[in-house]
This record gives sequence, C-alpha cells and structure tokens, in this order.
Amino acid sequence: MTSTAELLEALKAAGEPTRLRILAVLADSELTVSELCRVLGQSQPRVSRHLRLLCEAGLLERNAQGTHAYYRPARRGTGRQLLDALLPLLSLDDEQVARDRSRLGDIRAERAEAAAEYFERIADDWDGMRKLHVADVEVEAAMVASLDHHTDRGGRVEDLLDIGTGTGRVLELFASRIGHGLGIDLSKQMLNLARSRLEAQGLVHCAVRHGNVYDLNVDSGSVDVAVLHHVLHFLDDPARAIAEAARTLRPGGQLMIVDFGPHSHEQVRTEFAHRWLGFADEEIASWSLDAGLLNTQVTHLENETMTVTLWVATQHADAPAVYPLEAAS
Repeated sequence: MTSTAELLEALKAAGEPTRLRILAVLADSELTVSELCRVLGQSQPRVSRHLRLLCEAGLLERNAQGTHAYYRPARRGTGRQLLDALLPLLSLDDEQVARDRSRLGDIRAERAEAAAEYFERIADDWDGMRKLHVADVEVEAAMVASLDHHTDRGGRVEDLLDIGTGTGRVLELFASRIGHGLGIDLSKQMLNLARSRLEAQGLVHCAVRHGNVYDLNVDSGSVDVAVLHHVLHFLDDPARAIAEAARTLRPGGQLMIVDFGPHSHEQVRTEFAHRWLGFADEEIASWSLDAGLLNTQVTHLENETMTVTLWVATQHADAPAVYPLEAAS
C-alpha cells in the first residue's frame, strides 16, 4: 500500500512541464542524458537535475552502462501505477509533444543505422558460425515448447532474464509470453543492436543493460525464467555462470540453457573465440545440481555437423536467498 507521502512525492515530481515531457519521451524509448538533452533542447545540468528528482520519486529507473546511464520508466510500484494513469492523458497532437517525438525519431534512426553498420562488420563471421548451428527455427520452437510445458501459467511468466542477450533475439522470441524481460550483455555494440530491435517492434516491456554473467546485479529470487542461450561456450567458468543464474530464480523457477553438445570442430576456438567445444549432459546436470537446481531435462537437436542441446533445470521450492558462486568441480 502506498503512503500519502510517497504518492505526493511522485505527483510533485511529475507535475512540472519538463519532467512531464521526459516521462512522455521515455515511455517510448530508453535514453541517455545527452540524448534527452537533444530531445528537450535543454542543458545537461538541468536535465540531470530533473532526472534525479524523477528517479528519487520512483517514476524512473537508471541503468548504468560504463560511462553512460540509460533511463526508463519505472516498471513496478507507485511510480508505475501513476505513469499508467498519467501518460494516456497526454495528447499526441500537442505541439511540444510532437516536436519531442520527432527528435526522438531522429535519435532512434541514428541508433538503428549504427547498429546495422556494426552487424554488417561482423556478418561474415556470424554467417560462418551459423552454418554449424541447428536451424534457428528448430531451436526456438523447442525453447517455446519447453517454456509452455514447464510453467503452470500456460507458457506465460512474469519476469524473464536473458543472460548474454546479444541481439535481443530471446527477448523478442518470448515477448508475447512475459510480463517483463531483461537482457544483459557485456558488449555495448550488441546492446545497441538489441535496443534498436526491441524498440522497432514496440516491445517496451523488454529492456537491456550492460552487465557481467558472473555478477548480474539482479536480485536473488526475482525472476521466473533465466536463459543462457549460446553463452557458456565463450566462458572461462561456465559453472559459475550457472550458479549466478540460479541465484536469480524464484522457487520453482526455470534455468534454460541452450548450447552445443560435445564436438570436435577445433576451428571455432580460433575463428569464433569459443572456449569450450560443447558440453555433455552429465556436465550441465552436475553444475546445475551444485547450484541448487533439480531435475535437469534434456532435448537434443541435431544436424549433419553439430548437436545443439536444450537443458532446463528447476529451482527447488525452499531455495535459499543466495547461492555460493564457487565453480563446481
């Protein structure tokens, strides 16, 4: 229940022309301070002050990414409730709102162009790697079927975490089945690409941010499903990544891992920076068990050169709040 003081603080923060413009703009896109300055035509100190007040009032969230920080509307609590009531009242025909949206469109177009240029630079390597993969449509169909089977909500979950989100494809895949989605990646270029893709499709309930697979900065027991999609083979310590992912799961939550089965394609080490040549079922099941997860289910998907495996493990009902992150032997 919201206190009167909290509600008054949120109302006071929202009830100012520039801050109301900020809330309207951020309803459509995550932005940095400098990007908001371009949209609003105001100085960085002034915009930063408004952002600080909005964050303190619980109306905005701030996600730091290196030297930059992205701002987006609050997803929960009093701030979210107030935004849901307030933003639909704004007229899109308002002259100031229309100008802000036009400048926002320019920024989003620039992002998309930069992301496309980056993806074009890595396209040759990307296509070469994909020749080794089982067809995406087959893997994704198995992931969706697994989510539908392993949830008691008809395949819909409230909070999904995509670790090593890359282009944001997993968030895109599950968007219609989740209440909120968060993608985390170490590559800022990939995050720009993911952000542009999600924005282009209007998937405002999904967000991405910079982070490390070994230290996700996500609350323990806060997500229903965590996904590691073709991530483990790049890591020095896959067991530690599994343990950190397990820590984020609510009791009964699912960890979904997609990766290669054991193979002998040594060229992937030098050509695509793979650290591991796939994983055995017993290996993944053992690491999952050491992380406190139970009942690892296995689905093998094969083509003429490789096997891609889907492993799904379950967080037990009396899970502790925090798991140790030591690597399993």
